[in-house]
Amino acid sequence: MAGMAIKPAYVKKTATLLMERYPDAWGDDFGHNKELVTELTNVESKSVRNRIAGYIASKEGRTTEA
Repeated sequence: MAGMAIKPAYVKKTATLLMERYPDAWGDDFGHNKELVTELTNVESKSVRNRIAGYIASKEGRTTEA
């Protein structure tokens, strides 16, 4: 995948899947999410993993806990 553009749809799809599969694991802390993405996926590209973690963090930051 080196040299190819990262598709935002791929980041969103992967992040959404992870959030559905492990709903209680995520938070608005990017560093924590980054570690989880590394553990739970086989995405080899660090920048893609960071984008997924960042997307989840931004999503989690907006959701309000009941």
